[in-house]
Amino acid sequence: MTRPLPRRLLALALASAIAAAPLVPALAEAFTPFAVSDIRVDGLQRISAGTVFTYLPIERGDTVDSARVADAIRALYKTGFFEDIRVDRQGDILVLAVTERPAINKLTITGNKDIKTEDLTKGLSDIGLAEGNTFDRLALDRVTQELTRQYNNRGKYNVEITPSVAKLDRNRVDVTIAVKEGKAAKIRHINLVGNEKFGEKDIRDAWESRESNWLSWYRRDDQYSREKLSGDLEKLNAYYLDRGYVDFSVDTTQVAISPDRRNMFITAGLTEGEQYKVAKVQVAGDTVLPKEEVEKRVLVKEGQIFSRRLLEYSSDAITASLGNIGYASAQVNVVPDIHREDKTVDITLQVVPGPRVNVRRILFKGNTRTSDEVLRREMRQFEGSWYSQAALDRSKIRLQGLGYFESVDFDTQPVAGSPDQVDVAVTVKETTSGSFVFGLGYSQLSGLTTQIQVSQNNFLGTGNRVSMQANRNRYLKRYDFSFVNPYFTDSGISLGATTGCSR
Repeated sequence: MTRPLPRRLLALALASAIAAAPLVPALAEAFTPFAVSDIRVDGLQRISAGTVFTYLPIERGDTVDSARVADAIRALYKTGFFEDIRVDRQGDILVLAVTERPAINKLTITGNKDIKTEDLTKGLSDIGLAEGNTFDRLALDRVTQELTRQYNNRGKYNVEITPSVAKLDRNRVDVTIAVKEGKAAKIRHINLVGNEKFGEKDIRDAWESRESNWLSWYRRDDQYSREKLSGDLEKLNAYYLDRGYVDFSVDTTQVAISPDRRNMFITAGLTEGEQYKVAKVQVAGDTVLPKEEVEKRVLVKEGQIFSRRLLEYSSDAITASLGNIGYASAQVNVVPDIHREDKTVDITLQVVPGPRVNVRRILFKGNTRTSDEVLRREMRQFEGSWYSQAALDRSKIRLQGLGYFESVDFDTQPVAGSPDQVDVAVTVKETTSGSFVFGLGYSQLSGLTTQIQVSQNNFLGTGNRVSMQANRNRYLKRYDFSFVNPYFTDSGISLGATTGCSR
């Protein structure tokens, strides 16, 4: 039995059919396959027609239908340039009516103190929000989430991120992101569960995260940060491994926050395990140096309590010894063999020296004022000689001692096609190396005394020191000039001269 439809439903169905009837033929006519004689793009403001044609998968002479038109619309939307795209037909001309997304004229961040504006701007640029880029409101939502996450990682859970967009002429916008950081959540309590061998005070002595105390207002060590907690848990792991607890593990970590998001409560559950001793230590692999000499650098001895720190020191000492004779990529792999039945560990130090290399070239970067010669004469690593880590370390100390540079960094770069050669890149960040002194004094005998001194320790980037000084009072006028060349000869003999006059 078929039930009749109610009159109201029949009326709605009839109205819908009448309204839709004209559209179906229209759509069918608009996208009936036809050969495109020309393509026109309407609505462009900043984007050129050539850019649109580059991404449009339809060319003159192509036969298009509804499927190809749909593909074209999807391809143009993927560019991220447009908010709306409509396709129409005028005879054999394909007409694209587009609405461009606005361009970001200016991006302003206000209220940020904990994170530098430069760092925030770089992070926003990675997401796609930067001056000159096309504005996408979805990207703005992602920015809000990302900034909230960054501040939460720093313990600021009350942060408020408020973006605003101001429309300008010529389809541009100004984007302002207002940050209200709030106060960082404070650590009210830290609880370690499972520590029986050591007291909690000793374990947490080197931690950066601390419970609120009367000095926290100055040291700010009670502010919660996910990065700080991760580092502290790594210190917890190192604390036990340095004392022989090979099976130590942090089983659970719980971080609870109070309803007002102001207080944090940290609980870590751990398993200490048993203490292990070293049963046997051996050095294997290609040691290059006599094996007895390499073994002298091993600080771990049989019968000692296992210590990861001593293993790291031993590995670094062997690597440094090989690095000083040309083995720049030497490695020492520590291979432990754990015997849980008798709580002992056999340790094998596997030496992998790699190829012996010499330094092909030393490159200097960042010295915009200081000449290469000034840097090169302080180097104790020479081009064409075997690579030496000790020589590089001495070179770095000498460059830092000049006082011309804020930072000095060394980077070893392999030479393509030459496994036995490396280039050493020395990157410096220059700082001011001059000074200006002005002084005033007064006495009843000499009256007003003035002093002016100008000195430059890196005159014109040559490394020479130049100083001029003038003193003047009621009875004396004196002018002095001094010049020092610290490298008058290549062997480091300096030459200086001082002259002056007084009246």
